[in-house]
Amino acid sequence: MTATQSDLASLSRYIFRAPRWYASLGFALFIAAIAGVGAFDSQYILQDAWEGIFFIGVPTVVASIFTTPVDRRLGGQLTYNRSSLLALTCEIIVVTVLSVAGVISAFTGMGQQFVFDVLIFSLASVFALRLLVVMAVSRASFPVALIPASIQTGTAAVLFFIYSETIRVLEVGGPLVQNLLARGDKAPAALGIIAPRDFILLGVVSGMYALGVYGFLTVIDRPWRRSLGVSALDFLRGFIGHIAEGTRELEDFFEQIGQQAVVPVTVLSFRREDESEKARFVLPMIHPGPMGEIGGGNLPRRVAAESDGLAFPPHATAGHDFNLVTEREVDTILETAHTAFERIEYSDDATQSVRTREGDAKIVGQSFGDDALLVATYSPTFADDVEYAVGLAAAAEARSGGVDEVMLVDAHNCNNGLQGEDIGHIYPGSERSFHMIQAARATADELGTAKRGRPKLGVAWDETEWTPAEGIGPLGVRVGVLDVAGQRTAYVLVDGNNMEPGLRDRIVAAVDADDVEVMTTDTHIVNMVESSNQVGGAIDHDELISLVTRLTDEATADLEPVEAGMASEYAEVTVFGNDRTETLASHANAVIAMGAALAGAVILAVTAISVLIFFLA
Repeated sequence: MTATQSDLASLSRYIFRAPRWYASLGFALFIAAIAGVGAFDSQYILQDAWEGIFFIGVPTVVASIFTTPVDRRLGGQLTYNRSSLLALTCEIIVVTVLSVAGVISAFTGMGQQFVFDVLIFSLASVFALRLLVVMAVSRASFPVALIPASIQTGTAAVLFFIYSETIRVLEVGGPLVQNLLARGDKAPAALGIIAPRDFILLGVVSGMYALGVYGFLTVIDRPWRRSLGVSALDFLRGFIGHIAEGTRELEDFFEQIGQQAVVPVTVLSFRREDESEKARFVLPMIHPGPMGEIGGGNLPRRVAAESDGLAFPPHATAGHDFNLVTEREVDTILETAHTAFERIEYSDDATQSVRTREGDAKIVGQSFGDDALLVATYSPTFADDVEYAVGLAAAAEARSGGVDEVMLVDAHNCNNGLQGEDIGHIYPGSERSFHMIQAARATADELGTAKRGRPKLGVAWDETEWTPAEGIGPLGVRVGVLDVAGQRTAYVLVDGNNMEPGLRDRIVAAVDADDVEVMTTDTHIVNMVESSNQVGGAIDHDELISLVTRLTDEATADLEPVEAGMASEYAEVTVFGNDRTETLASHANAVIAMGAALAGAVILAVTAISVLIFFLA
């Protein structure tokens, strides 16, 4: 993840799950009652509270109940929870604006007409806000969105029309209708100031605000359509829906921008003497993102569920451009992994592990037959994702050193939490990319002369009590210990996204083995809300180290002779695509930076015009 992508992901902290609809509705009625006590002046407090509930709360209740079915009937996707929260928010806006207007009127003597003019302004503002939300969340066209957006303001207008003398002044419907609907004699005295021109003003101002919303959305949407061919509103709707409601609308958006890619899927399997599988390393060359369970975010758990032996799904050399666009693409990866697994030819011949270093890059490697497992790390220096092209080049360089199949793992085990502009991305052409490529060749060369023998493998696993919010995914911590000709190498896999600086080195120093490497799966199930939630950021380091050393001891006690084999297949999947992630993040950040200023300019413009209209009227 680059700094730009981190800025975008960090915005998720501002999104929250909408409360249940009845909670929003109950709070709205409470606020309406309090506002009624302050706004109306009858002989009884309960009467004032009831009038507040009726004239302020009823529009909110109607909007809460009817916005969702109307919106869905027109092809929208607003839930009852969202529509109720929206109605409550609009009510709070109206009450707040009226309270400020009341205070100003009391100190300046501007009178009730000023307060009611401000009420018209607030009702038009509510309509504009609802229009903006409906168009963003439901992705409805402008004419269609006007219908559900107008429910709250329209209901308030109907109530004022009936409970004022307007219906009689305009002689709407004749005597029969007026006798049935006119309720001017039962309305609070404060509503007596309402005149027919107020409804005309409400319509004019609401129409002006609607055009302002339409213009605002058109301007911010244009760059997205030009460069990505999609709407910013689709992204906004999916992003909010996933974080706030747990929906998969975001995957629909990613499918629109996705590109086809061919990725290698490599499987390394260990089986016992009775041919039952003991452990399986599965490495598809994709990135397990973008967040939560969207796309391939929970790929490690899916891989583990498909393995007969204890599964080790480490992180491949791929960045966010190789995020799967939908969870359905994971099925293709798993099918390809199964095909590769069926092709494996096992061998009882393996080498001791070797470790090489070029610049910042360090690789521990071990051969099984003619194939090799290579695990790369840059610790103690910081590193994030290794680009796809760099991994391909490094694997090709290892093959040129005499290795057949290569499983190249990005240990992904030391980063500084996405701080600063340079967060350790390993991209083609960088000095550190060449360090990895050269280390891969050096490792392959050393494996050609390394001492060989029959491998023994022991494994251990603890699901742990830590949660994704604490940086640990459902696979917990897994340890595999390989013994070849008396040399023991421990492979530690933590189900998390990168690791706090220094923690990997402390684990390596504490584990009793000849060589140790610590890997993370890079699962993005831990990044549902936070862009950076690394292993060790929220849990006690000493507790994790103690757990790893215990599991290593258990794995060592579990050692038994095994055969090993590796095979690769290619999967055709839809991923984000070349530079799409960076383009998406850049556009979103630009919209956020410029959108606030543009929104402010639009609001000032329509407010100034509104004031002018009120003076002229």
